[in-house]
Amino acid sequence: MGLFLAIVCVLLLLFPLGKCDLRLNYYSESCPRAEEIIKEEVEKLYQKHGNTAVSWVRNLFHDCMVKSCDASLLLEAADGIASEKDSERNFGMRNFKYINTIKNAVESECPVTVSCADVVALSAREGVVMLGGPYIGMKTGRRDSKESHAAEVADFIPQHNESISLVLSRFQSMGIDIEGTVALLGAHSVGRVHCINLVHRLYPDIDPTLDPEYGEYLRGRCPSPQPNPKEVEYARNDRETPMVLDNMYYKNLLSHRGLLLVDQQLVSDNSTSPFVEKMAADNDYFRDQFSSAMILLSENNPLTGDLGEIRKDCRFVNKYQ
Repeated sequence: MGLFLAIVCVLLLLFPLGKCDLRLNYYSESCPRAEEIIKEEVEKLYQKHGNTAVSWVRNLFHDCMVKSCDASLLLEAADGIASEKDSERNFGMRNFKYINTIKNAVESECPVTVSCADVVALSAREGVVMLGGPYIGMKTGRRDSKESHAAEVADFIPQHNESISLVLSRFQSMGIDIEGTVALLGAHSVGRVHCINLVHRLYPDIDPTLDPEYGEYLRGRCPSPQPNPKEVEYARNDRETPMVLDNMYYKNLLSHRGLLLVDQQLVSDNSTSPFVEKMAADNDYFRDQFSSAMILLSENNPLTGDLGEIRKDCRFVNKYQ
């Protein structure tokens, strides 16, 4: 009996209680069609607005990196609650209104049963598939935060121009190693970057770590060193396969065509460059590492059991609905 208890204690240390409470097919009895409904809604939205798929993936990053995968990102400012959406670190994020479309579809079948946090996770999973990426078997059972973490966003989400060592440390705090971090940054294979986050590499001179021809192309996309943040000026992360989640991102890095400073640092840093080269050479390897790291990210410190709540409307905690 003593040996059994010792083993249980070790397992509890290795697997935090919240993660243990998550499981595959969590809603199999309470809402059997939950995951199917979310998939259907994501597919319908993708057919109408292809860029929503990128938004769902980005939502998972920006929600789970700030303390917990708890849908705090979705909260609107209300009665003293500051919204994380208003943080500079969440600049350019969009399509939040369509999360409500997905949530409403689930609510119609299973009222106050499926959390917004699980909607965020599962929509990200389906978004990855829509972008040609791998299917990721995500566990569910998360609950929703009753509070915003707006004051702490800057402490958890790295800036585009911060050092790769800081980025690695942020992911390491969630149990994601260097290999996993390099794979997760492969999400930059899709979507776009606003010029306001690029011009420091283009003006007054083109960053010497950028391919000169590519630098001139980016200047064409971002013609002013002081872009108006209200104007949608941007460059695609990947010109070859801009809406496909693949290893072209790493091939571009090796050709000195990484948009953000943190991207290019993956090549110059000795701890990350071997993984860049390996992922550039093997798309299946990238997909496998991306899947594993996404699971770790999606299980970061979730609220489970009696913690938090199940919001009816993802924009507001229940007492304000």
